[in-house]
Amino acid sequence: MGGGRFDYIAVNAAAWDRRREEQLETARRGWSAAEPRWGIFGIPEHTVHLLPADLDGKDALELGCGTAYVSAWLARRGAAPIGVDPSAGQLAIARQAQNEFGVSFPLLRASGEQVPLTDGSFDLVISEYGAAIWADPYDWIPEASRLLRPGGELVFLGNSALMMLCVPDEDEVPATAELRRPYFGMHRFEWPDDPTMEFHLAHGDWIRLLRANGFEILDLKELRPEPDATTRYGFVEAWWAARWPCEEAWHARKAG
Repeated sequence: MGGGRFDYIAVNAAAWDRRREEQLETARRGWSAAEPRWGIFGIPEHTVHLLPADLDGKDALELGCGTAYVSAWLARRGAAPIGVDPSAGQLAIARQAQNEFGVSFPLLRASGEQVPLTDGSFDLVISEYGAAIWADPYDWIPEASRLLRPGGELVFLGNSALMMLCVPDEDEVPATAELRRPYFGMHRFEWPDDPTMEFHLAHGDWIRLLRANGFEILDLKELRPEPDATTRYGFVEAWWAARWPCEEAWHARKAG
């Protein structure tokens, strides 16, 4: 599903295909949630307010949907979502969850960098992790802009720039209070213990990229977990996330 500058797409998709048991648990937790809960610490929507207030009748696209629980949240709030992901295994779990929970919407196997859908088809493009970290932003941000209608909104959440400077290279070893890599020039991250590739940018680079693709930046929310929150992920601990943002969510609007 990729080649040349997209060489990482098939590698990442295969890695997610191997995580079936873990992703079945993720799907059940997300699909059964009474309200959206965001990020690795499950911050509730009523606290962070990532979704537009009115989703009724809105056409929404989730890029890198994985097991598609975010799309399910959108559908239950009246939106008409489409979930897109390059992993066949992830989409199979999403279809299983649709059958189990009785919420149906289209699922499409494609990467966030190359979406075979019509220009200007959506009111909302969203990604919680997904394309937000697994797709090259210099490709998926222009694609999101292409797919949005004028006035459409873009919401994406991923690891914070600060945490990416502090997390070790070893898989599931938590971030420390030490800066381990340079801030300037951050872009593509390759993890030796689990051969996958992520993408993270410095804040100034995000701002320039979004503006170059016709977006007005509405907000940058640096997420902080609730005092009693826990996470099953090993790359950050609660004490760290209570002091510094481990996740950030961008909110932008395509110019009319």
